[in-house]
Amino acid sequence: MSSLLIKNIHTIATLDAQATELHDNDILIDGPVIKAIGPHLTPPPGTRVIDGSSKVALPGFVNTHHHMYQIYTRDLPRTANALDIWDWLKINYDIWHELDPELVYVSALVGLGLLLKTGCTLVSDLFYVFPDTGDKKLIDAEIQAAKEIGVRFHPTRGSMSLDQAHGGMPPLSVVQTDEEIMLDSERLVNTYHDPSPFSMLRIALAPCSPFSVTSNLMRETIKYARQHGLHCHTHLAEAALEDDWCKDMFGMRPFEYMESLDWVGPDVWYAHSIYVNDEEIRRMGQYRCGVASCPVCNARAGHGIAKILDMRAQGVRVGFGVDGAGGYGDMIAELQTALVLHRYMTRDMKPMSTEMLRIASQGGAQVLGWDELGSLEVGKAADLSLIDTRQLDYAGATHDLVSSVVLFGANHIVDTTIVNGEVVVEKGRLTRVDEDAIVEKANKLSKDFIARASRVTGVDYSKVPVRQMV
Repeated sequence: MSSLLIKNIHTIATLDAQATELHDNDILIDGPVIKAIGPHLTPPPGTRVIDGSSKVALPGFVNTHHHMYQIYTRDLPRTANALDIWDWLKINYDIWHELDPELVYVSALVGLGLLLKTGCTLVSDLFYVFPDTGDKKLIDAEIQAAKEIGVRFHPTRGSMSLDQAHGGMPPLSVVQTDEEIMLDSERLVNTYHDPSPFSMLRIALAPCSPFSVTSNLMRETIKYARQHGLHCHTHLAEAALEDDWCKDMFGMRPFEYMESLDWVGPDVWYAHSIYVNDEEIRRMGQYRCGVASCPVCNARAGHGIAKILDMRAQGVRVGFGVDGAGGYGDMIAELQTALVLHRYMTRDMKPMSTEMLRIASQGGAQVLGWDELGSLEVGKAADLSLIDTRQLDYAGATHDLVSSVVLFGANHIVDTTIVNGEVVVEKGRLTRVDEDAIVEKANKLSKDFIARASRVTGVDYSKVPVRQMV
């Protein structure tokens, strides 16, 4: 295996138990593992050396929730200005019906690439739209993109099985039967899942939401997952409308519904969890459930702010997610936004930068069950980013560079990202793929995709909803 030495790093934020910061130290990487950290390390012959002076080293961030295929619909006036989450979903379902493997593959290159360029080394994506026409191997297309770009990937086999005729939200054209879903879940697990330490690919299962899947599918999914050592994921308590829907449909609040299905425990994580009360947070902590908090998306949609600090205090495992069309696709933006929102919500000026960095790295790793990630320590995975502070963002910031990344960094593109011991971002550019070609291809596909959807539906997606104030 190749070795790598990052020499004379200005500041290393180890995010170990003591939040140790080291200055003018080296990191020696041997294959996929951090071999040594200290000053003046002597590398073996043939080791590649990277200059770390003026740079801040951070553990690789972990994205716990995304929908990468939504890159093509994020700037449509009709969806970007939707009236509420129900309106947004209903208009999007018809567009997403036109998805195909090429669209999904290119969207994954875009989504994964941007996350790598903002310091993220492990990515989870929830893909849940399987149109009733065409190729169903859409998650396979994402996996191919992840292998090519060089990121650790934890895709979730999402699903929808409860159509509008049976009380659900999605139309019949984008749902599958419970049996189809379980068979394809088994196929993906048998084909791709690698639970070994320092794996580059693991699979999780993700019935989409209470209003899009049957109770039977939820039960069968969690049963199968626990038999095979898999994690499970779903959307939960994102909007007040969901709270009302669950009460009408099940006579329970969303989290109570999860409890009734045995969808609680350290192998389960929920996206959002804004509309959970203090008692539910306490129970979530007792079960050691996980939460993927998506600050940018939740604020942009006006849904609210998840109480992630209270959750962590109660034992809930918390990570960040960039969440598809509702976010920027940028991990550093999530932790910066989270800090601002929680300062605003709590009116507490206590230091939060290290806490946000922990959530973005260790927290996400804990949510997804990757014990070998989340800090810069000997024996941990060689997943990290280097941020060059020789730029205007950090001019004059000479006293606490680690906090400055969270408080002041405007250019979120890191200098270097290393995954599994390999440099996959160098001088702010992806090393394994042609970024310019990806941009050109994505733009062409986007125009064709939306034009096709417009022809099928007769909807002009350039128009803002008439009841929406502009």
